[in-house]
Formats: sequence, structure tokens, C-alpha cells
Amino acid sequence: MNNVVLNNGVEMPILGFGVFQIEDLAECERSVRDAIDVGYRLLDTAASYGNEESVGNAIKASGVARNELFVTTKLWIADTGYDQTKAAFDRSMKRLQLDYLDLYLIHQPYGDVYGSWRAMEQLYREGRIRAIGVSNFHPDRVMDFILQQEVLPAVNQIETHPFHQQVETQKFLRENNIQIESWGPFAEGKNNIFHNQVLSRVAAKFGKSVAQVILRWLTLRDIIVIPKSVNKERMAENFDIFRFDLDLRIWKPSQHSRRVRVSSSITAIRQW
Repeated sequence: MNNVVLNNGVEMPILGFGVFQIEDLAECERSVRDAIDVGYRLLDTAASYGNEESVGNAIKASGVARNELFVTTKLWIADTGYDQTKAAFDRSMKRLQLDYLDLYLIHQPYGDVYGSWRAMEQLYREGRIRAIGVSNFHPDRVMDFILQQEVLPAVNQIETHPFHQQVETQKFLRENNIQIESWGPFAEGKNNIFHNQVLSRVAAKFGKSVAQVILRWLTLRDIIVIPKSVNKERMAENFDIFRFDLDLRIWKPSQHSRRVRVSSSITAIRQW
């Protein structure tokens, strides 16, 4: 598995498994067990997903050593503030059945995020969290955050996929030593992405699925991805993306259209 190194030296897998909208708790637990069995070591959940306990049960049943896993969860809006964050963190840890967390994110840029960050900084210094970061923060909020805090966010998890490429945002984050992570790499299935003609041509060229092409495109851009599936065969397919390469040529988006094109003769992803 390829890793990225966060700004505090912690290594994080570039490909992981997400559990957003897996609401059936038994199915969530089974899916996480399957994902670990396939080889995933980055697991991403959130308090607001309502399935932290299922993720914790799967981790406990997996038999995989704790230090081989990288677990992320997120603080919800209702729990922002210094004291509330500490209490919410303890509840998440109890549900996950963990002694420490690898990455804790502020889920949305609302509420007393500054109080929350102070609590997270303390938990980080105490060694209860290996890295702290944010999610869904636009560049202006990130910059404001940087100027106000002592510890630099390690990660910003934001919507990133072929229809929303985040080229300029990634450049901004890279310049400020913050790792970009994609949620919704498949655009939540919108715009018929798995049957997109251009992506399908690229997939056919390499004998891969559209999902594999998307994940490889993102990881080659050094973007962490956390695809979700409840199908073990699909999990394995999504995991098997490191044995082919794409020649990426990323162009600046035009103002005239949001349609994404990938050259059929060369795998250049271009936003028109």
C-alpha cells in the first residue's frame, strides 16, 4: 500500500475504506471486516454516520494489529466547543473501542471550531490522537484557521472527483503543507459517472473499470481516497489500482462548461 506523509511525519495510507451512508449496522460491520480482509488499512467513519460502534466491532474481530490500521473519525457540528469536543471524542473512542485515534477531523466549518481545535490540540499533545485536521473547509476558512491556531491541520477532507477536481484548492493546500483527502471520489454515482463515455474509453483502453480509473487518477495526484462499497468483489477491485499508470495532464477549467473529458488516446483528464 502506498502511503503519504502528513505534515507531522505520520504516514497515512493513500487508499482507504469509507462507511458513509452504510446505515445497516450489521452490514457496516460485515463490510469493514471484508475491507480489512481485502487489505484496506485506512478506515474512515464519523460520529454523525451512526456506525462507529460497527467499525469498532469489525476492527476488534479482524485480528489485525492495531498499529497496522489507520482509523479516522470526525467531530459533528452539535459537539463543537472545548468541553463538548473532549466529551464527544471520549464517546467516539468508546464506540470504536480504541485507546488512541489516528486522525480526528472537524466535520464541518460551523460552530465553535476554535474551541474544538484547542481541545483537539491538547488530545494530540497527550498522544490520544496521532494527527488532527478538518473536513469541508474552503480555502478561505483554512487560511483563517491557520492564522488562528498553533497546530497546523494535517488533512482537509473535501469533495473531490472528476466533476469537481479541486485543482486550485489542492494547489493551495499543498502550498500550506496540508494533505488533501477526497470524499465522494465517485461523485456519489451522480451524472451517470460509471457510464461516462470518456471515462469508459479510458477504462477499456487499460482493461480496467471506470472506478479503478478514477481512483488511480486521484491517487496519482497524491490525493487520499476512501471509496465505499458493501460488495467484497467491488472492494477488491477498488483496491487493485496500483498496477497500472495514467499519463495525467490536468488543465485549468474553462468557464464555459463543467463537462469532464478524458482523452481516448492518452489518459489525460481535462476539465472543459
